[in-house]
Parts: sequence; structure tokens; C-alpha cells
Amino acid sequence: MSAKVTKIGVLTSGGDSPGMNAAIRAVVRTSIYRGLDVFGIMRGYSGMIEDDIYQMNSRSVANIIQRGGTILKTARSKDFYNEDGRKKAYANLVKRGIDGLVVIGGDGSFTGAYKLSKEFGIPCIGLPGTIDKDLYGTDFTIGFDTAANTAVQAIDKIRDTAESHDRLFVVEVMGRHAGYIALHSGIATGAENILMPEVNTTLDDMVASLSEQEKRKKLVNLVIVAEGYTPDPSQPHLKGAAETTRLMEERLKGLEIRVTILGHIQRGGPPSCMDRFIASRMGFHAVECLIEGRHNVMVGILHNNMHYTPLEIAIREKQKISEDWMNIVKILAS
Repeated sequence: MSAKVTKIGVLTSGGDSPGMNAAIRAVVRTSIYRGLDVFGIMRGYSGMIEDDIYQMNSRSVANIIQRGGTILKTARSKDFYNEDGRKKAYANLVKRGIDGLVVIGGDGSFTGAYKLSKEFGIPCIGLPGTIDKDLYGTDFTIGFDTAANTAVQAIDKIRDTAESHDRLFVVEVMGRHAGYIALHSGIATGAENILMPEVNTTLDDMVASLSEQEKRKKLVNLVIVAEGYTPDPSQPHLKGAAETTRLMEERLKGLEIRVTILGHIQRGGPPSCMDRFIASRMGFHAVECLIEGRHNVMVGILHNNMHYTPLEIAIREKQKISEDWMNIVKILAS
């Protein structure tokens, strides 16, 4: 693994996130500037197995920095879970002489990269491309800022309606296993309650909070729910805003509740300035890592400095929501 890298493959895997194109652009143009060949791998590990790979140049990434989604497409590959699938994928890399990989995605994508590297010795660099912001070792993930801002814009519009009616509005944002979009958008929009998978907020807590707000005649009642939140831990299959609302209506008779599920609009749209900036910065440093011999790490940003986390740690550890954040939510909603 100490051999000099001369040909780099780049792919996007898992869920798409705004800013992935900016990262691809940075990887391609930095590689070319450094005298390396660079290949785009379509549809993640599926394209690697199916040999859907092509050589890229500077024009391949022209006029994409402002576009959401990913020009390389993305997919989740069941075949890559099997050793035979990974062998076939590696054979396609060898056929083109690709001796280094940049994988843009989340922990599932990094798991695939880690296995490929361990089994076949190909150096891999991970770039944190996920709207969930749940990867350990970085303050930012590519796409989170755009997704959170999209949620804020939608919730602000819902607030306008909430001010006109004596109703409770429940808004579901993305986050199957992580509540960062709910946390950030909830604080930014002045939500009274924020429900996340990481925090055990019970229905009793919620009813007590809403009852107190009713006594104080609050003009607006907004509840932000991450899609992975479970209102009843004894029934973990019940998740999200719809189930939360159903159980709340059983306890709060006569209260009008409206539910909005924002869904995939949070994944789309032009990436924010922040997402374009960090994606460009990370993509540049991914190529520099391969050139310098720093392999099998996730490139992140901590305290505005580049930070390199071994892939196995980035996969195993998770970002944790601190008590400080929850204290801020409680105090500012009072």
C-alpha cells in the first residue's frame, strides 16, 4: 500500500446529498493538476461491479458545482456485500490500473471502502457525504447545511399559517437514526419541542410541555420530529410524525393537530455556499492524502482544521448530541 498512486477512481454511494458534485469536481481537477488520471465510477459500488467506469477530464465537471444530486449517480449494492461481488469490482479497477479510491458517502459507503482496502490493498479515502451529519470525526458533512436550510425555509412558511390558527403543527424532517436536522432546524425556527431518536422524550413529557404552553397562551406551537423518533419505546416500529401525532391526539382531546412531512425536498436543490466550500476543500485534501500516502481515512473538518479519522473509527463511532444542546432547546422554548 506504499506504492505511488497514479490513477484515482471516484464514486458516490448511499443517499445523495447537496454538494456531492462540488466534491467530485474538486477530486477531478486536483487529480488532473497533480498529473494523475481520474475515473468516474457510476452508481457507486454497483457501477464498480458492472464496469460502468469512464475516464474524466476537467470538462467532465464543468458547470456542476451549483447542482444538487450527483452526476455519478448513486445506488446501494447488495452484491457488494458478498466477497464475489467485491472481487469482481476489484478486477474492474485493476483492468484500468486504478490504484486509489475516493468514496463520497456515509458509514455504509465507508464500510464498503474499508472491506475493499483490507481484502485487496487498494488505498481508499472517505469524504463525508450525508445530510444526517452523524459521522464521527468532522464538524460538517457534505449536504447537511443545505438540508437544514431547506427545512428551515419550509418550517418558516408553516409558522406563518400557525400564527393564523389555534392549532399545533407537527413537522417531520429527515433523520432515521440521527436528529441533527431536527435539532438545528428546530432551534433556528423557535420550535417548542424537538423529538429525536437520540433523546428519550416521552409522550408524558410532551403532553406536560404542551399543557404548560397552553396555559401561557403561546401564539405558535411547533413540534419538529426526526423521522426515526419513536414515541413509544415499547413499540419501536412506530416512528415519525404520523405515529407521534396519533398518540398525542389520544391524550390531548380537542386539540387540532396538523402534520407536514417534508421528505425528499431536503435532499435536493442547489447546495449552499457552506456545502460547496467544504466539499471543495475536502475533495482537494482527499487527493492530497492519496499522493502523500495517508490512506484509509475519512477527510473531515474539526475546529476549521482538516482532520483525518481512520475509516474503521469513522464507521464504528457516532456523533453524539450533547446535553448542552438539549438545555438550549428547553430554555429558548420556554
